[in-house]
Amino acid sequence: MIPKRMRPVRSAARAIIIHNGNLLATKMRDGRGLYYILPGGGQEPGESLEETLRRECLEEVGVEVTVGPLLYVREYIGKNHNFSPSHEGFHQLEHVFSCSIADPHAVCEGTQCDMRQVGIAWLALGNLQAIRFYPESIKPFFTPTGIEVPRIYLGDCN
Repeated sequence: MIPKRMRPVRSAARAIIIHNGNLLATKMRDGRGLYYILPGGGQEPGESLEETLRRECLEEVGVEVTVGPLLYVREYIGKNHNFSPSHEGFHQLEHVFSCSIADPHAVCEGTQCDMRQVGIAWLALGNLQAIRFYPESIKPFFTPTGIEVPRIYLGDCN
């Protein structure tokens, strides 16, 4: 039986954009302070995952992206993680793509930032372990110059 407050599963697309050993991230703030996530967001009806990713990156980090291959799929079932009480009824299926941008210096806050977004940042891949970055479960997959994901479906992780 589905819990009363459960919402439909949300489909989303996220981008991994790496330049000179740095990962482009959306800077967020909550009651515990700053944290970082991959740029991207929810898919709209009638929109392909690639269209979603291009729109979301333009909105959040102010640049057009070239969408590359699918790197992995991650589920986030909020009731299984201690991230936020408001996520108890939240279930998202994220499709994470390798992406590139023409000019890394053109990155800026986009035109439609997320509710908790306070900026953008280039995070040194070598420092990710010490940073509040979500999903935490992908931190070990980053190398000094990129990412190597061991399988395409990571399951429910935070």
